[in-house]
Amino acid sequence: MELTFWGVRGSVPVSGKKYVKYGGHTPCASLFSSDKDLIVIDAGTGIMRLGESLMKNRDKKYFHIHLVFTHFHIDHIMGLPFFPSLFSRETKVSFYSPLKPGETQKLLSTLMGGRFFPIPFGKTGAEKNFMEVPSGDFHIGNVRISHIPLNHPQGSFAYRFSEKGRSILFATDTEHPEEGIDEQLVSLAKKADVFIYDATFTPGEYKKGRKGWGHSTWKQGTRIAQKSGVGKLYLSHFNPSHSDKKIDNIIRNAREVFPETYGAREGATLSLKGCS
Repeated sequence: MELTFWGVRGSVPVSGKKYVKYGGHTPCASLFSSDKDLIVIDAGTGIMRLGESLMKNRDKKYFHIHLVFTHFHIDHIMGLPFFPSLFSRETKVSFYSPLKPGETQKLLSTLMGGRFFPIPFGKTGAEKNFMEVPSGDFHIGNVRISHIPLNHPQGSFAYRFSEKGRSILFATDTEHPEEGIDEQLVSLAKKADVFIYDATFTPGEYKKGRKGWGHSTWKQGTRIAQKSGVGKLYLSHFNPSHSDKKIDNIIRNAREVFPETYGAREGATLSLKGCS
């Protein structure tokens, strides 16, 4: 599997010299399977860069894109109207979400409807399919996808993508329990090669009025990483007010607890070779 981060910022996109290293786009990542199935996780503003890359480097005349939503808060869908592939008649997009297909279609039509966008969602060129994420595991090509609900306003999902003995887990919008640890997430993360976790707040910020906002801290990420025995922890969903310097400091603190901690960086690619 090959994973690329296209957006790792939470809440709103940001720009400026303070945000060059980790990037300012909101959440989006792409995952290519060993069979070149393309799975996209969320459609924040980072999906614009992904779309530009696909249009420039297409090696097929027809693309089938599998777009998996963790949830529908605006920072995770706001890039969709600017995703070039959505407007291509040579593209098929399958949308996966925890909601009923009709509800997913209605939400995306609202995003690109009325006075919000000049081209209605239903009139974009791509062929569209809508799937509700089943209660158990499901597959996209050879990739097995496991999932659990997370503690986040209006709900969110964590997804674990597994292929040929390798696995990547996304848990980018979640709030840890007041006491203890999210044991369900620990179980889902067990022995994952890559664990991507919500680091919106520092522990100090969280204690000063951020409880109940639906987000977590680097400290909780390291606790889960330790207990679940993951290979590498990637902190993500960075606070729009956190500069590169601030994030560097967060990562240094996290490495004192879990040495294999990294910051998700816009444009960075991770390659996980499958076991023979």
